[in-house]
Parts: sequence; structure tokens; C-alpha cells
Amino acid sequence: MRAPLSWLREYVELPAGETGRDVAAKLIEAGLEVETVEQLGAGLKGPLVVGKVLAIEELIGFKKPIRYCQVDVGQAGRGAGEPQNIVCGATNFAVGDKVVVVLPGAVLPGDFAISARKTYGKVSEGMICSAAELGMGDDHAGIIVLPPEHEPGADAIELLELVDEVLDIAVTPDRGYCLSMRGIARETATAYGRQLRDPALLDVPSPDEHGFRVEVADPKGCDRFSARTVTGLRPDARSPIWLQRRLQKAGMRPVSLPVDITNYVMLELGSPLHAYDRERLHGHISVRRAAPGERLTTLDGGKRKLDPEDLVIADEQGPIGLAGVMGGVNSEIADPEQDPATGEWRGTTEVVVEAAHFDPVTVARTSRRHKISSEASRRFERGVDPEAAAAAAQRTVDLLVLLAGGTAEAGVTEFAAPHGPRTIKIDAGHPDRVAGVTYGREAVVRRLQQVGCDVYGQDELTVTVPSWRSDLTDPNDLAEEVIRLEGYENLPSTLPRPPAGRGLTERQRLLRRTGRALAGAGYVEALNYPFVGAASFDQLGLPEDDPRRRTVTLVNPLSDEEPGMRTTLLPGLLATLRRNEGRGSQGGQGGLALFETGLVFRPTGAETRATRLRVDARPGDEEIAALGNALPEQPRHVATVLAGQRETTGWWGKGRVAGWADAVESARTVAREAGVELTVRNAQYDPWHPGRCAALYVTHDGAEVLAGHAGELHPRVVKAMGLPERTSAMELDLDLLGRAGGGVVPAPRVSGFPVATRDVALVVDESVPAAEVESALRGGAGELLESVRLFDVFTGEQLGEGKKSLAYALRFRAADRTLKAEEASVARDAAVAAAVERTGAVLRGAEAGSEAPAG
Repeated sequence: MRAPLSWLREYVELPAGETGRDVAAKLIEAGLEVETVEQLGAGLKGPLVVGKVLAIEELIGFKKPIRYCQVDVGQAGRGAGEPQNIVCGATNFAVGDKVVVVLPGAVLPGDFAISARKTYGKVSEGMICSAAELGMGDDHAGIIVLPPEHEPGADAIELLELVDEVLDIAVTPDRGYCLSMRGIARETATAYGRQLRDPALLDVPSPDEHGFRVEVADPKGCDRFSARTVTGLRPDARSPIWLQRRLQKAGMRPVSLPVDITNYVMLELGSPLHAYDRERLHGHISVRRAAPGERLTTLDGGKRKLDPEDLVIADEQGPIGLAGVMGGVNSEIADPEQDPATGEWRGTTEVVVEAAHFDPVTVARTSRRHKISSEASRRFERGVDPEAAAAAAQRTVDLLVLLAGGTAEAGVTEFAAPHGPRTIKIDAGHPDRVAGVTYGREAVVRRLQQVGCDVYGQDELTVTVPSWRSDLTDPNDLAEEVIRLEGYENLPSTLPRPPAGRGLTERQRLLRRTGRALAGAGYVEALNYPFVGAASFDQLGLPEDDPRRRTVTLVNPLSDEEPGMRTTLLPGLLATLRRNEGRGSQGGQGGLALFETGLVFRPTGAETRATRLRVDARPGDEEIAALGNALPEQPRHVATVLAGQRETTGWWGKGRVAGWADAVESARTVAREAGVELTVRNAQYDPWHPGRCAALYVTHDGAEVLAGHAGELHPRVVKAMGLPERTSAMELDLDLLGRAGGGVVPAPRVSGFPVATRDVALVVDESVPAAEVESALRGGAGELLESVRLFDVFTGEQLGEGKKSLAYALRFRAADRTLKAEEASVARDAAVAAAVERTGAVLRGAEAGSEAPAG
């Protein structure tokens, strides 16, 4: 909400010399969020005056229309009443029009100095101004044409109210009353301890049977409806400058006088209004739910298929507006037109003014259903004062009579559903207990009365909430009002003393260890939205029957393109990689390594329908269990993605590009934090490259379980997603690793005894996985084996076709003694024997009758 300070001063007598920043500081102390204070007309310097166009000479020979104008600027000209000669490129004014002229020596916003200069072969003694040049709006196309009553030479700075301050306030959903000058003035008056001049205090005539006929069929959706009729409007009546300027400063564009008046009253009182052309209405007005199949073309040109839940305003031929959201084109105010032959103006001469109060939930749902966010819906959703409807209608009628020459019909229509005042019982000491500060009963009563409440009682207070504060519903709301007005800055800073607890769960510890380990390995954590769409799965190349395509679909997604909850972390993480690489992170050269941990959502098909829980009591165990049964499986995953250089080139040597092995190593890094060993096997699984994809297994409850995959992405996926070449990725089920690890990971034990190293080279068929050979070596070596590391893979003619040599380094160590050479050799021979038996391996060199040295 943009609140001009000059407008605010009409309702609150501020101290002399008080600036916009001073007012903003007071409002911030009272709990409002003032984002900026805009200085309008900053740097503006006159002379800036009203001018009358005396003559226009059309200059020819240029690519665009150029006019040489003679303008009367009164006594502000170069001599005693001499006219100014000004070159102008606009064509929307004529001889006799009053315009805004800036003369030499003036400075316009943006530090634009004005001087006499020669242009288009003529000397221009100033400039005829558009709204954009004066900082009044974005309209560069046309010159400002003023009403004829203003005299040449009059000060245009004061006339156009060009110097002002505007407070831009971010209104939170619970402060809907501050979407009006009335609401902001009330907060300002409270902050300064001044009297409020309430603009809603108007004399409103009593309703009678002569008003425009209105039938409300849904009192729950519309509990208040006022209708007034004004006739005899001048079609050519224009909004006065002061009205246009207030709308512009508040961020709205002037349209026509009747529309401008309804917008002005909405900004002033916070009650949205709508004006109908009475000649375009057919019969009486009704407020009802839409009938099946009904359609409406709204003022924005959208053709809407109405839903039976939509609340509509209708006449006898059908809907004429979406209640509280937007009106229809079939009853809108006509733009004024002048008959070129007779000069007579044609347009709307009779209007029916609607001021109503609609159910916030109904308006919000209609607004979202039709994707229309209007100034009216924004206010109704946050709460509008129902008691202000009649005053808003009266204010609109008064302005139409004053500015458009209309006549208010005597009939007054007023519908009001029966309702009583809303009261809240609160202990007088409740705000003290909430804040931990002693305010006392008198302070509590005074602050609640400043808010607009009526307060009765001594120890227990009965508080009647004002109609404009729909957000005040319980004692804690009232306590918050007392605390904020007494000043949040006056609350003592007291650190809470947390109760003794059990600390982090094992799942939380694993999550933290995983993050620290990956960060230590050079990965940067990325947090992505958990939403996906079919396009993401298409880019990953997932087949139509892939379980990852089965998603939990949101009823009201943030984006129609991503309506589902993610089943894998890769789409979001890869999109982050692409975005950072494209923004200069140089993933193809400098390298990028990202990781993410988060939940994925895997529906099983066995989910039940969730039931709505009661709100007046704690749900039972069965109800909570039923809610759990309605949820999909939500395991926590961890994923990494890499692209570009993993090791950079420098004086130390040549760098290395990241590849599938780095993705596998990131999985091992995570597994070590969980205290489990990964078994790595070759696999084919989208979106990885078939020949560079590893399936990662862990042993859980005595059986091998698939925990995830790692490797290089398929080239088609890389191309579809716009990723750097040879991008690699890994994804693991972190919860499964936690269960397989069995809890606390023991700290490594540093032995005081030396290690015995034995190297062994085994020749196997190329189809035999290295992981299987390693598993056999581990199984045969016994308890003395500390580690096995593959350090070389060799293929060549000397091995034979279809053969490969795998060289392993075996480390042996005893926990209580120094090993003898014979013990290490026996363990090594047992490991080789197990590998020979399980994989068909042959000790390299044994086929020639001689064995290579053991190391």
C-alpha cells in the first residue's frame, strides 16, 4: 500500500516539520513494515508553469512530426508577459489548450537541466512536458493537457502536487485494514497520540423501499450490500488534477471519472466498490452462486467459464461480475465519446454504485480459480470492514454529484445479514504473562481502546472488537496489540532456558555428518524446490513405466508446469548445475560440484484418503495413524552432480576432468559416514550412460539391497538439459544407509604396529566385475586384512583376448603384535585362493610357471 504523506495529513495532524522517514519510523515501531519512503519531486526546480498554446507551426522535412509552438506563460516568460517559443514533438494538443511548461533555468527530476537551445532549425525556449518527464507516470506519448480554468503563469509544481513523500507499506495478511488511508491514518494517529479524523464518519440516509432492487440469495457469501443510484452525470466530466495525482501516487492509473472515484474511495476507506452503467443493466441485481455452464467476460477481456462455487453479481440476463474480484464488460462504464458532427458528448449518464462485503474465503478461492488478482480481491481476502460499505457508497455518491454534476436518487438499498458484535474475554494480566513485562490494567485498557475496542470489566475484561479488525479472534491477538503498541523494543532480551533433551537423533547426526563430509570433499550444498513436472522426466529419458514418474500431484501447485512432488533429487540439482554453469561459473573449465540432501515422495498406491481433523481437541492415536497412512513414502536421499575439472591445472601439473569415478567416490564418502561398505556393480539405469553406470548395494539384515546409482549421465540427457559434457551424478537412499549402518560409527583406531603390504595381480575374464574379485579377496584374507585397494587395470595381447589384469594392494596388520612375513604371506595366499575359486582368476605369471614377487 502506497500512502502519500500529503494525503495522510488530512486525517492526522502531524507535528510541524515531520518527514516521511519520521512517520515511517513511528509506524515500524507500531509493527508495520514500511519498505521505502519515496521522495517525489526530488531535485525538481522551477520555473514550471501553466502555459496557453497561442499558435502552432508544423515543421516539415523531418522523419517525425515537429511543431513550433507559441505559448503564453503569463509573467513567467523572458519579458513582461511575452510568449515563449517552444519546439515540441507531441501532437495531442491544439491551439487554446492549457499545458505544463518548464522554462530555462529549471531542473527536472533526474537532474535534467533546462536551457534555451537551437533544435530543428529553431530556438526552443523551454519544453512542454509529458507526465513521464515530471515523474508523474510512464506516459511519454502525450503532453499533459490541463483543464481550461487554470491561468497562464500559475505554478504547476503546486498545481500538480509534484513534491511529496510516499510511504510504501508491505501489508501483512492480518492487517488488511491497512490497505487503506483510513487504516494507515488510524495507526499513525495511535503512534503519535493524536486524534483521528475518520473519513468514514458520514451522514448516511436510512434505507428505504425506493432504492435499486437487490436480492441476496447467499447471505453467507455476501452479508452486506449497499446500492445507490446517481443520474444526470456529464459524460465529458474529467477527474480533477488532485484526484488523478492521488491515484498516481498510490500506484493506480486514472481511467475515467466514475472509475477513478470508486478507486479513490477504495483507497481512502478500504472498501472496494463497483459502478454499473444503469442503462446496460437488465432488471434487478442479485447476488448468488454461478449456475452450471454460465460464462462471463471480465473487464480484463478474459472469457471465464464459471464454477458453481463462484459468487457472482447478476442481473436478469446473467452474471455481470465476479463478486469481490472483477466486474464484467456487459455492464461497464462507457468511455466518453464526442460526436464529430454536433460536438455532443456521449457516454454513461446513470450509474448504480455497489458497496458490499463478501466472504474472504469465497473471494480468495474465486480469485485463484480464475487466476485474477485485483485490488478488490486483495482487500477482501485480507478482511474488509463490513460496516464501511454504506459510508463508501455515500462517499462515492457525494463525489459523483460534486465532480460529475450528477443527482443522487433518494432511494437507498441496504442489505445486512443479522449479526452481533464479536466479543472476547481476556484476563487483564494476560498480556503481562505473554510478554514477561508488567503493563498493568490501565495500560492494557488504554491500548485496546486505541485499537478501536470497547473494553468493560476489572480483572476479567470483556472486549468488543471493532468491525475493521477481523484478525482479532482470541486473547493472544489482543495481547499482541498491547505489546506492539507498548513497543517491541521495550521487551527485555531474555534467553530462554531449553529443557533437557536427548539431543539429535541418529538420523539427524547422519545427515549432518554427510553434509560435512561432502563439503570437505569439495561439494557445495544446493537447496531446491521439491516440485517436478513431466518435462523433467522426459529430459532424464525415463521410460513411461518408470516408477519415478508416479508422483504425488498437488491440488494448488506454485506452477502448472511442476505440479508433482519429486521422486528423485536429480532434476532440481541438475537444473542448479546448468544455471550456475550458464551464469559464468565456467563448469566446463573451472568445475562445479554440488550436493543436496532432501526428502523424495514415492506413492505406493496403498495410501488412504486423509480425513479432516477436529480443531477443538487433540486428535486420537487412530486419527494420527490414519493421517500417516494417507502419506506416501518419504525417504531421505542424498545426491551429487559434477561437471568440468575436478582437479585444476597449475604449476603442480595437469588437471583432471571429473568423471564417473568421482561420482562413485562421493557415494563411498557418504557410506563411510554411515559406517557401511558399498558394493559397486555395473548396471544400466536411466538417466546414466549404460557403460558408465554403477549400481550401489549395501548389506542390510544379511541381504544385499540396492541403495542407489552413480556414474556419467547419458549424452542424450546432457544435451536435453543443456549440461556440460561428461556430467556425472550420484543418488543414494540415505535412510537405507542409516539402517544398514546400525547406528553409531566407531572412531578409527590408530594402531601402534606396522603394516605389511602385499601386492597381487589377477587375470580374469573382462566380464568379471572388479568388485566381485575384491569381495573374494576380502573373504579369503581373514581378520588380519586391513584394506584392499585396486591400483591398476591392464589389458593387452600378452594376456589373451577377453582378459584383463587387476592389481590390488593388500594391507595386513594385527591389533596386538607385529606380523611376521610368513603370516602376511599365508593370508595373502588364502585371499588369492578364494579369488581363484570364486571368480576363476589366475595369478598373473602363474600360467608361465613363475610367480611375480609378492612385494
